Amino acid sequence: MISEGGYNSFSFREIAVTVGIKSSSVHYHFQTKAHLGAAVARYYTDRFLESLGNPEDSKDPVKTFVHAFEKVLLQDQGMCLCGLLGAEINGLPSKVINETKLFFERTTEWLTRAYDVNGNKKESRTKAIQTLAILEGAMIMCTVLRDNETFYQAEKLIATYK
Repeated sequence: MISEGGYNSFSFREIAVTVGIKSSSVHYHFQTKAHLGAAVARYYTDRFLESLGNPEDSKDPVKTFVHAFEKVLLQDQGMCLCGLLGAEINGLPSKVINETKLFFERTTEWLTRAYDVNGNKKESRTKAIQTLAILEGAMIMCTVLRDNETFYQAEKLIATYK
């Protein structure tokens, strides 16, 4: 529901109806919508990073990262969940903001390790930030334009960073 309409587009009641349970059951597991939103963002981040594995164990970790974003774009036909939450950051509760921020911090750290082949941590971090920004921006454009070609242009640009 967050992916389709953003954080403010759903209620506990709508979740309950969709899942086929009582609204009180949703409240039993998540005290507030902020708790639920934070849990969703944390789960998304953990699963995303788990899918990447360890950058040191990958033959081409940057390509692995780009392909993980491509998978989200193609399977979900839209944006990265935390990218979407990031676009809504000013209207989110602090718990959701914190988890969204952690997605960007953790993925930047993963990419920094992926780029850190020459021992220049500052340069690697700059490339990591640029890569993440390019991919998130490309996903926005692909979603708006309903054309995935922008993503593949971004992928070509990122390939020049090595």
